[in-house]
Amino acid sequence: MDKLKVLFLCTGNSCRSQMAEGWARRLKSDAIEAYSAGIEPHGMNRNAVAVMKEAGADITGQCSKHVDELREVHFDYVVTVCDSAHEACPVFLGKTKVVHIGFDDPPSLAKTAATEVEALGHYRRVRDEIRSFIETLPDGFCLAEGTCR
Repeated sequence: MDKLKVLFLCTGNSCRSQMAEGWARRLKSDAIEAYSAGIEPHGMNRNAVAVMKEAGADITGQCSKHVDELREVHFDYVVTVCDSAHEACPVFLGKTKVVHIGFDDPPSLAKTAATEVEALGHYRRVRDEIRSFIETLPDGFCLAEGTCR
């Protein structure tokens, strides 16, 4: 069976989409060929890298990239992981299905944290929520699309 090509898309491709790509590579590499990109890439978020590493998913080999860099890849699914990317999602030709699964933005939440421990707590919570979603794949796509029977 061919692997599904899945793009995880967010605005900055620095945190949530990187976590999703990392989890998909770590947990679902038998069924999914994972990619991530952003509408306006910002570089890798050091806290996202750190909390993924502590959970056993090393994403230091990944890099932040613009969605246009992946134009030649024919994706089965594009998963927008933030509202902004969902609203600005480019058109994908062919049979690509776009699914929106929004997650909170850890860097935004961390700005109001009183301590570094509290800030990292936001990253860990979102990391774990993304992992839970990735664990449902590929079957979880039919739930997200509302196509399960």
